[in-house]
Amino acid sequence: MHILIIHQMFTSGRETGGTRHYELSRHLIRQGHEVSVMASTVTYQTGETTMPHREDLDGINVQRTWTYSAVHRSFLSRIISFLSFMLSSFWRGCRIGKVDLVWGTSPPIIQGITAYLLARIKGVPFVFEVRDLWPDFAIEIGVLTNPFLIRVSKWLERFLYTHADHLIVNSPGFLPHLAEFDIPLSSTSLVTNGVETSMFDPDDRGLDIRREWGLEGNFVVLYAGAHGLANDLGTVLDAAGLLNGYPDIRIVLVGDGKERFNLMQRAEVQGLDNVCFIPGQPKSQMPNILAAMDVGLAVLLPLPMFNTTFPNKVFDYMAAGRPTILAIDGVIRDVIEKADGGTFAPPGDAKAMAEIILEYYENPERTARQGKHACEHVRAHFDRVNQADAIVRTFDRARQQYLRPRPFSGFVKRCLDFVISLTALFFLSPVIILLILIVRLALGSPAIFRQLRTGY
Repeated sequence: MHILIIHQMFTSGRETGGTRHYELSRHLIRQGHEVSVMASTVTYQTGETTMPHREDLDGINVQRTWTYSAVHRSFLSRIISFLSFMLSSFWRGCRIGKVDLVWGTSPPIIQGITAYLLARIKGVPFVFEVRDLWPDFAIEIGVLTNPFLIRVSKWLERFLYTHADHLIVNSPGFLPHLAEFDIPLSSTSLVTNGVETSMFDPDDRGLDIRREWGLEGNFVVLYAGAHGLANDLGTVLDAAGLLNGYPDIRIVLVGDGKERFNLMQRAEVQGLDNVCFIPGQPKSQMPNILAAMDVGLAVLLPLPMFNTTFPNKVFDYMAAGRPTILAIDGVIRDVIEKADGGTFAPPGDAKAMAEIILEYYENPERTARQGKHACEHVRAHFDRVNQADAIVRTFDRARQQYLRPRPFSGFVKRCLDFVISLTALFFLSPVIILLILIVRLALGSPAIFRQLRTGY
């Protein structure tokens, strides 16, 4: 099976960001499938244009198309960036050879249009993956406020959900939202976020990273991920301020994003010597980096929509054999508590976060026990190998559903053709009659061209 993925933010192990599709693609190739990817030339977290236009990544045919690079300047610049990728990836995608299935993914949801059109042009199933409830997240954060754009976004969301041949969601928290669109359960599959557990060694203490970053002898609380509006890292800085009296507790923020510079300035103004900012690192380095931490930190703004998410970083922390301080409520809290792999902190509550950090700092036995439990749980339930098998089963279902004869589909199509043609002829008849007269006067008879054609 040849699978075409449309993913503006596709990242490999040598880049910063989530590598779900890279890892799943590698497993698909090992199973004998062919994978092509249409991606952007721009690194999403940094906004840098450093990618080659065509490359082979462990057998994955990655083609990167031109994309407007000012993705972090403003909301308008982000929309322009998304639109530019939608158009350029469609043009390049049309030149990809025979494919058996098109796999679209959101966010950004706009690239779903490219995936839908390419699937229809190539006559193959369109599988749409929902990794973010956009535009609802953007509306709740306050990024998307224009009523017209909200209506257009809602229409686009409904169109893609209802016109996909199959939907994939990466969090069980998204399923109630999809129920609002009356999508049958047979057309929806849950393939959760997870982790390539074989990359991580829970016994590794990350001594090289500790020496390099000046963290020897410290209790390290580490956040790895985007530094954006939704990530609520201001609360983390507030918690660091409450812990300033503990010089051997260090809070390390690894990543890039729109808010990184502002956060660094704020930490400097507040005199937070216990906070360390590290630029975004390639995913291939994350096992070594996470090994250097004692506790992982996952945090989002205290908004109800975020209760539906399954953040990638939590599964990475678990695979590294470290407990998670989880300032996110909802379905991911259920995972952590079922595994006994961390502690929930009320979102937005810096005091509670600081108190939980102190509890781990003062109880190394608890830290080690919960880290062990987290690793065991994620290996049993969220390993990429099992998720790749689930993806293949989902694609097989989508192809079977797409090829299954639809009752009365030929009759309905014939009726639609007849009604649309008759309506068009009625409205265009004056123009057609005028053209016949002009041809008759200018060129003579006959006015209607006829030719014998060979074929079915």
